[in-house]
Amino acid sequence: MALDRFFRRRRPQQQPGSDVPDLWTQCPACKEGVYNRDLEAGAYVCPKCGHHIRLDAAQRVQVLLDEGSFNQLSGRVHPTDALNFQDTEAYTDRLRRAQKKTGRPDAILTGTGTILDVPVTLAVMDFAFSGGSMGSVVGEEIARAAEHAAAHGTPLIIVTASGGARMQESALSLMQMAKTTVALETLSEKGLPYVSVLTDPTTGGVTASFATIADVIVAEPGALIGFAGPRVIQQTIRQNLPEGFQRAEFLLEHGMVDAVVDRREQRAYLASLLGLLTSREVNA
Repeated sequence: MALDRFFRRRRPQQQPGSDVPDLWTQCPACKEGVYNRDLEAGAYVCPKCGHHIRLDAAQRVQVLLDEGSFNQLSGRVHPTDALNFQDTEAYTDRLRRAQKKTGRPDAILTGTGTILDVPVTLAVMDFAFSGGSMGSVVGEEIARAAEHAAAHGTPLIIVTASGGARMQESALSLMQMAKTTVALETLSEKGLPYVSVLTDPTTGGVTASFATIADVIVAEPGALIGFAGPRVIQQTIRQNLPEGFQRAEFLLEHGMVDAVVDRREQRAYLASLLGLLTSREVNA
């Protein structure tokens, strides 16, 4: 063994079953280790390469809203297996596993809060719950969030992270595309802004419905956004796709989104945007 390798400092690795907390996260893009404390302070953006690490719903609320301002609205509606669906396993078993993993009944978290003192109603999709798939509960919670925003005169922000409609609910999940679209009309009728924040990934029926009908559509850098996947499209049209196809920057260049905003700047951006749209003074 070479002496330089023998004396090279090695980062201690957490042993399975150890009580020592995991202090590091490996960036999936550059593979560099980042202290979790630094990662949290930087809105879970890799300080070395700028990669936006996927967040669960609770982390998203923490990053976006003023500390201590969140009041949860969702959680009282639970999914059911109306079709007795079963593929490699029963849908009810899949639901129980996802609920145990995330601690919530379905792939959505909604509530109210403030962003730099601007009141908002917020809905966040949780990709950790069955890939953020949209079923009946997700559609219902988004509809309720839209109705709450309209009733209380607040802007609505929906943060998407989803693989699309939930196949285990078949046509019932597809119905949510129409349901959410109609519910969002109540905001338009009252002149209240709706802002969509598209994160990685936002695909399928979510992209084809409420995610892309907002007054302002914001995307995170590098986010995959589309209906069908690029491989499916390429096989269908039998042509090579341009570099960066279906990424946030490509969609911005082609007019499909209004802005690509770094997560570390989203609070200031959204507060300023909502202040402009509602004629409200924003605290810097």
